[in-house]
This record gives sequence, C-alpha cells and structure tokens, in this order.
Amino acid sequence: MAETPLRTVPDLTGMLKHAGHVLETQLTAALAEIGLSPRMQCVLVYALEEERTQIQLAELAYLDKTTMVGTVDALEKAGFAERKPSETDRRARIIAVTPEGVKAAVDGQRIVDQVHGDALAALAASQRKLFADSLAELVGGQLATPVEAQPVRRTRQRS
Repeated sequence: MAETPLRTVPDLTGMLKHAGHVLETQLTAALAEIGLSPRMQCVLVYALEEERTQIQLAELAYLDKTTMVGTVDALEKAGFAERKPSETDRRARIIAVTPEGVKAAVDGQRIVDQVHGDALAALAASQRKLFADSLAELVGGQLATPVEAQPVRRTRQRS
C-alpha cells in the first residue's frame, strides 16, 4: 500500500465545498417555504438593484444561459418578474421585478440572513466578524477570479 501524502496546509477546497453545500441545502429548504429557490432569490435581488439584462444577471449570479432561462421562467410563472424591452437598448430584454416579486425578495432576504446568521452563530461572537472579513478578503482577492483551464481530455484509444 502506498504512503498517504502529508498535508501541510488545511484542505480549504474540501472545507469550503462542504460548507457551501450544507449552506445551500439549508437555504434551499428555507426559501422553498415561500416559493423561492436560492437562484430565484439571487436574481430578484440583483434585478432590483438596477435595470439589468438577463445576460448581466446570469453573470452576477454565476448561472449559465440555460439555468438562467429556467430561473427567469420560474420567476415569471410565480408572478415575481417579467421580461421587458430595455429602455436604453431596444434589442435587449431586462428582467423587471413585479410588486409581488419585491415582497418575495424582501421576505427571501430575511430568510437568507437568518440562515447565514445561524451558521455564523456556531462561532464565538468574537470570531464572527473576523471570519466573515477574512472570507470576503479571500474572495475579493486571491480567490476572485477562476483560472481558465482546459478540460482534461483522455487520449483516444486505438482499436
């Protein structure tokens, strides 16, 4: 049996993936109670900030084109948003939040804040701000931009 390599640095990838997965499942369950998904909540909040196209919202929410279309379809079906022509570019369509969508976004943000607050409550009060600030520094600096990588491809097997 081969010797396991010695880790010299904590497994940030594993810990961040696990924490992100657990938070997302908690958030999904909590938002479902008011008919939202985390994606829907995210798009509503960004759409309320300013007039944005579907493409702009997808970039901000880290959603691919297909997922974004499905998310906006769900928002429209729920009566929370609608696609409208942009006032500045007639070729572009913006996502406009309806009054029902504004209420859903406000209620959803209250839920998001509660889930995040509950997660932070697992830390000592003196550590919460330091943890959040340190994480913000990482994602705003060293971990701000993904590295463009080619997908790993297998070499073809000759028959």
